Order: sequence, then structure tokens, then C-alpha cells
Amino acid sequence: MTLFEAAKACLAANTPEAKVSTTRAAAEAFRRGELAIPADVPPPEPIRMPGRPPLPRLVHPRDVPRRGFGSDEGRAAFIHAVAHIEFNAIDLAWDAVYRFRGMPAEYYADWVGVADDEARHFVLLQERLRELGHAYGDFDAHNGLWQMAEKTAHDPVARMALVPRVLEARGLDVTPGMIVKLREAGDEATAAILELILREEVAHVAAGSRWFRWCCERAGVEPRATFRALLREHASGVLHGPFNLEARTAAGFDADELAALEG
Repeated sequence: MTLFEAAKACLAANTPEAKVSTTRAAAEAFRRGELAIPADVPPPEPIRMPGRPPLPRLVHPRDVPRRGFGSDEGRAAFIHAVAHIEFNAIDLAWDAVYRFRGMPAEYYADWVGVADDEARHFVLLQERLRELGHAYGDFDAHNGLWQMAEKTAHDPVARMALVPRVLEARGLDVTPGMIVKLREAGDEATAAILELILREEVAHVAAGSRWFRWCCERAGVEPRATFRALLREHASGVLHGPFNLEARTAAGFDADELAALEG
């Protein structure tokens, strides 16, 4: 099996259990050198919805349930929302592997590793949900992350800019405040999971920064101007401060890019 075939199988897995187990098996096979990265492969299939369970029901973002931290039910809704992000992030990482051919081996190693991390994050959140008497699928969710994958399927520059460096980087901004609120509510178990996710997401966003600049160099475009243009075109309604400047700096944002975000 090639790495692209393995990535396609992970994308197609349509239950949480299958998504996680297929991802872990593929990541381990890749680390053992068992998945080839051939140069002469057919182009990827047009992007479509990856394998998903029948629940959660996907609704408009404004219809997703409110997530107050004052009750077990509210915290469960919040944990479910984060679990849904992590479940989508597994697919986003595998699509970055599957969709973009002719990249360096290090690129594929980075995104296979990200997929494996996101699967582990999802399992931690899924187990925490169970401790609160719920399961993944119990609350409505939205499809915004995958919609951005669809918009950027044609161009690795746009994909690296807008998925890891915009959507996933939002977690760097908002997670510290969520950890504080969880601790104030006495939920140390969930706060500890989010602290782990925050640490590892810095490296994921940094991979996006690294490969965004590599793709810009290959395409012959200037990274800062390109990032600003992509923000204006696709992310004007997504980004708002305050930004976690320390985490974003660690994740590969330079001073000009941070100024563009804040502008």
C-alpha cells in the first residue's frame, strides 16, 4: 500500500473507532517505512465529504448549542465541540497528505504525525465525554473546518495558510481562556487535556508555517503579502483578537504576520 492509499482509507473511515484505529495503524506503518511515496501516482480524487458517523448532526454554526461551564451538561457540550474539532483535524491532516503530491518526504512525515496526534486528542476528549455521561454525536456540530478544506483543495499555499495557520491557530488564542474557566469550575480533568492539546497544537501550526513558506518559495510568491491577501479573501469573518502572540510566535508567525492579523 502507498501512503496515498492509506491516507484515502483513513479519510473514508466512517466511525470514530475506525477513524482512530485506521489512523494509528497507518501512522505506525509509515514510521516503519512500510508505506511508499511513489512519484508516478494518479492525481487525487476531487475533494468530497470524508467518512463520518451519522451523528453529530451538522448545522449552521449559529445553531450549535451554547457551551456554558456552570453545569456538567454545559461542559459536556463544550468538550463535544472540541472533540468535533479534533475529529475534523484528523481528516484535515490526512487530506493534506492525500491531496498534495510531489511534496518532500518531510512534508508527509509532518502531516502523518499531526493526524496521529489529533486521533489521540480525540480519544482523550471522547473518554472525558463518557465520564460525563455523553458520547460523540450527542450534540449538534458544524462543518466549517472541512468547508475550508474544500475551498483550498486546489492550492497547497492556500491550504497551509488557511487551515493550520488560521483555523487551527484559533485554538492557540482561545484555549488558555478556556483552561482558566474550566479550573474556575473545578474541572481539572478537562483542563489538563486542553493543556496537552495546546502544547501539541503549537507544533502543528508550526508545521503549517514551515510548509506555507516552502510552498510560497516553490510558487515564487512572497509569503507575507500572500498571507495577507488570503486572510482578506477567505478569513475576514473568522479572525478576531485577542491573539496569543507568544504561542503564535512559537508556531512560526513573524512580527509582520502578527501585525497583519491584528489589523
